[in-house]
Amino acid sequence: MDMCHARFAQSLAMLDKVGECQVSFIMNSLIYDARNKFCQQAIEGEFDYILWLDSDMVFPSYVLQQFMQDDKDIVAGLYFRRNYPFTPVAFSELRRENGVLQMKDLEEWPDKMFEVDGVGFGCVLMKTDVFYDVQGRFGNMFAPIGNNGEDVAFCWRARQCGYKIFCDPSLICGHVGYSVVDDQFFKAFSEN
Repeated sequence: MDMCHARFAQSLAMLDKVGECQVSFIMNSLIYDARNKFCQQAIEGEFDYILWLDSDMVFPSYVLQQFMQDDKDIVAGLYFRRNYPFTPVAFSELRRENGVLQMKDLEEWPDKMFEVDGVGFGCVLMKTDVFYDVQGRFGNMFAPIGNNGEDVAFCWRARQCGYKIFCDPSLICGHVGYSVVDDQFFKAFSEN
């Protein structure tokens, strides 16, 4: 939409860039439409990657460098829902049944990079080639499936095209809500 959290703006201002980078914002009440437009910009601009950073995220300055070193088609940082139950926005299982995506929340995760079925797009790096394949097979890449969000719908489509999705738990992001929900918050909340 047209709001940007101050902590997000600070994170974006501190972002360490790699190579030629362009920052784009699209104000749109339809998130899936905005994401499709970003993809078209990346394709038309012949960019190699697109880094998705939602305006309610707090992330380390080295996020782009870390993701580039990970060298995956799709890689996400670990972040948590900003509301109860504060679980990770990553899914160990994602399957389609009767036109609806069924998701299994991630309950545990290793210290090193691991594969998931889906992630939220709060902090994700993706190779532009993925868009060509997903768009070629499905048309509207981010159209919601049932009541599911555009990000999870995209993940399902990308997996149908043979792409793997990874989560890098060494890259922890905060999710701005009433408080910043990160791994420390999650651990403290889980213990109580």
